[in-house]
Amino acid sequence: MLTPSSESRTAMTVSMSRSRILITDDHTLFRQGLKRLLESELDFAVVGEARNGEEAVERARELRPDLIIMDIGMPGLSSFEAVRRIRKERPETRVLFVTMYDDEDYLAECLDAGGAGYILKDTPADQLIAGLREIRRGGKYLSPRLLARLVDGLRARSPEDRFKSRLSMLTPREREVLKLLAEGNSVKEIAYRLNLSIKTVEAHKFNLMRKLDLHNKAQLVQYAIKRKIIKIA
Repeated sequence: MLTPSSESRTAMTVSMSRSRILITDDHTLFRQGLKRLLESELDFAVVGEARNGEEAVERARELRPDLIIMDIGMPGLSSFEAVRRIRKERPETRVLFVTMYDDEDYLAECLDAGGAGYILKDTPADQLIAGLREIRRGGKYLSPRLLARLVDGLRARSPEDRFKSRLSMLTPREREVLKLLAEGNSVKEIAYRLNLSIKTVEAHKFNLMRKLDLHNKAQLVQYAIKRKIIKIA
C-alpha cells in the first residue's frame, strides 16, 4: 500500500490561509536558509524543495504549490523550460526567479517563460518577502536595483529609439501581416494573398500583439497608422 511522502504529508497539514511554497535551488545551504526565513513568516509555508528543474516539475505536480522560488543556472533541465512545463499544468502557480544574474536578457527570458518576478540573491530579506507577497496577489515584482537600471535606461532613450526598438522585434513576415491587417484584410484574405495557412496567419497576429503589447485588431490598426506603416487619405 502506497503512503504519502513526508513532503506530501507536510503539504496536507498546511493551513489554507498560508501560501504553499516550493524552493528550487541546487545549493542545499541556500534552500535551508531560505526555508528558515520563510517559515518565520505567518503567511508562508514551505511544502517542498527541489535540487533542479526536473525535480521542480515533479514536486510541483505532487505538491501543487501556490508559489515557486526558482534559481537560474542549475544543471540538467533549464529553469525556463521547467517553469514552462509547470505553468502548462498549473497556470495558477506563480514563480519568482531568484538569481545572482543582474542581466536584462535573463530577465526577458524569465518573463517569457511565465515568471512573475525576478530578484537578485544579494537582495535584503524584506524585499524577497515583499516580492513573494506581491506576486501572490497577482502582481509582478522586479529586484529594485534592476528595476532602477531599466527605468534609467528608458529615460535615456528618445521616443524614436523606443519606437525603433519595438519595431525591430518584428520579423519581415510579421511586418507584412501587420500592414495587411491594418489595411482591413481578414486573416483568411491574408492567408490567400501570402499563400499561408490560416493557422499560420493567426500565429503571426498573436505574435504581433504580444510583441507590441496590443490586445486586438483595432489597436494594431491604430499602431500602424501612428507609426506610418500605412497611410490614411
